[in-house]
Amino acid sequence: MEPIKTDLPAQAGEKTKMQSFWELVRFAFIALIIVIPIRVFIVEPFVVSGNSMVPTFENGDYLIIDKISYELGNIKRNDVAVFRYPNDPTKFFIKRIIGLPNETVDIKGNDVTITDGKSKESFRLDQPFVKNPANNDTHLELKKDEYFVMGDNRNASSDSRYWGAVKRNLLSGRAFLRLLPIGKIDLLPGNYKETE
Repeated sequence: MEPIKTDLPAQAGEKTKMQSFWELVRFAFIALIIVIPIRVFIVEPFVVSGNSMVPTFENGDYLIIDKISYELGNIKRNDVAVFRYPNDPTKFFIKRIIGLPNETVDIKGNDVTITDGKSKESFRLDQPFVKNPANNDTHLELKKDEYFVMGDNRNASSDSRYWGAVKRNLLSGRAFLRLLPIGKIDLLPGNYKETE
């Protein structure tokens, strides 16, 4: 009697390959379900381009932007914000928030004075992060959904002094984490608490 030939080993191998394939598809699907909402609603990568934020950020610094804080309305003076450029919303800029809604921003030389729209009280902004202060005068009254932004390297920054306020809907988020260069890894990079 001759032994019966069977294709069981080949079929078992095909089953294992199919199981592996479907496990990979399932893993990819679950990863997308988790990653896409995080990327769209919570955090976003951003690479600094230009020198307008020197010394806080250098050209090529790799940042993670916190989007959820701004979605919840937690926008503060001195935040380092990423936003869509008002004159070309396809471009993203990074600057420091100087003026908040309903405030008046007056710049005379190197001095920045903020006047509250409600109480009419004024204060001079403390700016130890500024490199190369600019010598220009600006006066801008912000509306309820507008922010005044400036780069820390004032002489090398195109900002609200030249093209006006940034509307709330253009703000993407704040700098949350610097990942590159590795020697400068930092949580809340550029964070500065004002003293009054």
